[in-house]
Amino acid sequence: MNAMLRDAMARRGVTRTELARIVGVDVKTVDRWVDPPSRTPHSPRRAAVAEVLGVDPGMLWPRAVRAAIKTGADREILAAYPYRNACPPTVWSSLLDGAHRDIVFAGYTSYFLWQEQPRAAERLRAKAEAGCRIRFLLGDPESEVTRRREAVEDVPLTVSTRIRITLDQLRKLGQLPGLEARFSEGHISLSVFRFDDEALVTPHIADQLGHESPLLQLRRLQPDGLFDRFAQHAETLWAAGRPVPDVGGGS
Repeated sequence: MNAMLRDAMARRGVTRTELARIVGVDVKTVDRWVDPPSRTPHSPRRAAVAEVLGVDPGMLWPRAVRAAIKTGADREILAAYPYRNACPPTVWSSLLDGAHRDIVFAGYTSYFLWQEQPRAAERLRAKAEAGCRIRFLLGDPESEVTRRREAVEDVPLTVSTRIRITLDQLRKLGQLPGLEARFSEGHISLSVFRFDDEALVTPHIADQLGHESPLLQLRRLQPDGLFDRFAQHAETLWAAGRPVPDVGGGS
């Protein structure tokens, strides 16, 4: 018997017939919820019953509710996309606009930002002026790693050209306090874009471009979880990175 459901109905003064009518089932279904072996309704019906009785669904069906909630490492994964460009531009916009402390673009070129986000430079300027720290970790356009990647991709808009477009955009922002850029080659196969306690992560696949590679949307919910691991990856590369001249005003 589901004694918690029975007692909640009694406290609320709701009969089985009344509950059945309100949530849109027949009374035999309610009988099966209450009486042994006490079947468990699906999530929408659990929510409806709990609302009628003025309690939390977890009180009436704790095992089912616990099973429906992620408790492992994957609970920090909010969404997964097979391609980066399958992630709606509004997701990027909301994360960029919602960040107030720390924005990190650890993409090898981050060229897409200027193409896909209207007024990206103006929005970054406003963030920096409001006290947000903004960091770009880019590949060195002159490095051997960049040249090898260009040979792999073999596209007209080369890796070094895309990096230089980002550098040009950043230099146009002027000497903004909190805006910094460094060179690194350690993220050629993994991009991490952090917005306070949320992140978008792209592991790059073989010879495919960034927009053709998968993307994970993460939110920090625990110490040393997926978010922290990827964030630490970017921080480690940043610490070893080489400052880019004439970008921003530092921290």
